[in-house]
Amino acid sequence: MDSLVRAQTDEHVLRALMRHRRLTRAELATEIGISKPTAGESVRRLTERGLVADTGERTPGGRGRGRVGSYYALTPETGVALAVTIAPAGVTAECLDVYGDTIARAVRRIDRPARPSQVAEALRDAAAEVSAGRPARLAVVGAADPVDRASGRLVHLPDSPFLVGELDPAAILAPLAVVADNDVNWAALAEPGRPRDFAYLYLGEGLGCAIVNDGEVRRGHGGLAGEIAHLLTAGPGGRATPFIEVFGELGLRREGSTAIDVERLLGSDAAVREVIGSAVAGVIAAVVALADPSEVVIGGSWGPGLIDGIRVAAGPMPRQVPLRVASGGGEPVLAGVRAEALDRLRAAVLSVPS
Repeated sequence: MDSLVRAQTDEHVLRALMRHRRLTRAELATEIGISKPTAGESVRRLTERGLVADTGERTPGGRGRGRVGSYYALTPETGVALAVTIAPAGVTAECLDVYGDTIARAVRRIDRPARPSQVAEALRDAAAEVSAGRPARLAVVGAADPVDRASGRLVHLPDSPFLVGELDPAAILAPLAVVADNDVNWAALAEPGRPRDFAYLYLGEGLGCAIVNDGEVRRGHGGLAGEIAHLLTAGPGGRATPFIEVFGELGLRREGSTAIDVERLLGSDAAVREVIGSAVAGVIAAVVALADPSEVVIGGSWGPGLIDGIRVAAGPMPRQVPLRVASGGGEPVLAGVRAEALDRLRAAVLSVPS
C-alpha cells in the first residue's frame, strides 16, 4: 500500500511540474494538497530516477520572507516526442517537449506524384534533424493515405492521388515507438469543441471522411473506414458516378494525377459548382444514413468555400443534419498529431519504472 501511495504522489508531482514548469517543494505541497515532507520525499525519489532536478534558482527568502526555497523542474531526460505529417506538399516534422512546446521543426518537399523512396528519405531526414541530440521517445504520424490498423503501413488504394505506396513509418523511424493514422482522422480529433458523434468531410486535393462515434474515431476492420472516393453519388447530368470520377468528368484533376486541382475548382463557374454541390450532398446522404452523426463538419482546401452550395444541394435530403465549416485552424492535421504526441509523451514519462 505504501508503494502505491508513493507512486501516486510521484505522479502528482510530475503532473504539477508539467503544468507549471518549475515549483519549489512548498509550492508542490500546496498545489497537490500534501505535506511539505511528503513533497520533499517525492522530489528526492524523482531526482534519483533522473526525472526531476534542482534548477539552481532560488526564492528570495530572508528578512521575514521565510526560508530560501529551491526550484525544481523536469530534466531533459524526460524526453521529447515527434509530430510528423506526410502530405502532397511534403513531410513536416516537429519535436515537442513534455510542456507541449515545439522546440524544432523541419520540412522536406516531395515531388508530384510522390515516389515511396523519396517520401521515406524525406521522413527519415526530417525526423533526424528535429530529434538530433534529443532523447526522442516516440513519434506520431499523420499521412494523406489510409493506414492499415494491424501493421501501421500506409495503404495504396485505386485512384489515390499521392502514390505514396505501402510506406512503413514504423520501420523508417525505428527504434522509436510509432503511431500512424490517416490525416483526416487527426484533423477531426483536433476540431475544437467537437461533439461525441460527428462526421468530418475532408474536401481538398484528396477526398476523405472521419467518423467519430462516442468520442472515438471509427477506423474499420482494416483502417479504411471513411474512404469516400468511390461512393456512388450524383455526377454530371444526374448520372450515378463514383465521387472521385465526378472531378475527372468536370476536368478538375491535376494533369497525370487523380488529385483535384483546387485552384481550378474554386475558379469554376456556377454550373460546375452546382454539380459538385450535388455530388457532395450525395456523399453526405450516404454518411448520414450509415453513421448517424449529429453534424457534418466540412474541411479541406475547397469544401468550406462551397459550403453554401452544398447546403442548398443537401436541402432535399430525407435526413437532415447541421452542416458547418471546420474550425480547426490553419494546420488541423498537425494540431491533432501534436496533441496525440504530447499525450503519449506525458504518459510515457509517468510510466517510467520507479
